[in-house]
Amino acid sequence: MNDLYKTIASSSEGQFRDKGSRFLAFAYPVESEEEIREIIMEIRKRYHDARHHCFAWRLGPEMSLFRVNDDGEPSGSAGKPILGQLRSRELTDTMVVVVRYFGGTLLGVGGLINAYRTAASEALDRAPIIEKRVETLLHIEFGYQVMNQVMKLVKEYELGMAGQQFDTRCTLRARVWIRDLPGVMGQLERIGDCRVAQLENEKF
Repeated sequence: MNDLYKTIASSSEGQFRDKGSRFLAFAYPVESEEEIREIIMEIRKRYHDARHHCFAWRLGPEMSLFRVNDDGEPSGSAGKPILGQLRSRELTDTMVVVVRYFGGTLLGVGGLINAYRTAASEALDRAPIIEKRVETLLHIEFGYQVMNQVMKLVKEYELGMAGQQFDTRCTLRARVWIRDLPGVMGQLERIGDCRVAQLENEKF
């Protein structure tokens, strides 16, 4: 797996018209299926008078988690072309919803594919694309007397804090870039009175 991935920094919009039908596209950065469900509910509520609310999304650095929805359009004519735009840009943690207002003229499957693809592309073309690090979570436990050594490594590797407790025995939960993982763990393990473990399946 690569240690970097691409997503969008903020939401954006696009639109396309064909034979009276309007296709309004909305792209969002997303991090969970729960967040995705909330956005879809909000879009359906806001554009309740539209005929279709079609979407596609991808989650995770591996880009293996995805879903498409044609919402009543012919199978493969809406969700798949939207997903195709995410794939062509190598984006993940991203969702695009395309709302269709029917204009009275049937477009055919080919016309629909073009319309949903173009609307999604318009929205994504307006979105700032950024690169993020694939990170994993470490659990670090150490004695108070070696705190300075541990915190020096935290600063050096720019570890993100996900939880901390300082007492006679101190614990940290820290996010580390996958690329830096061997070096960070090796240096922590060489500090006396310090134990470190990677929390499996914790990737960001």
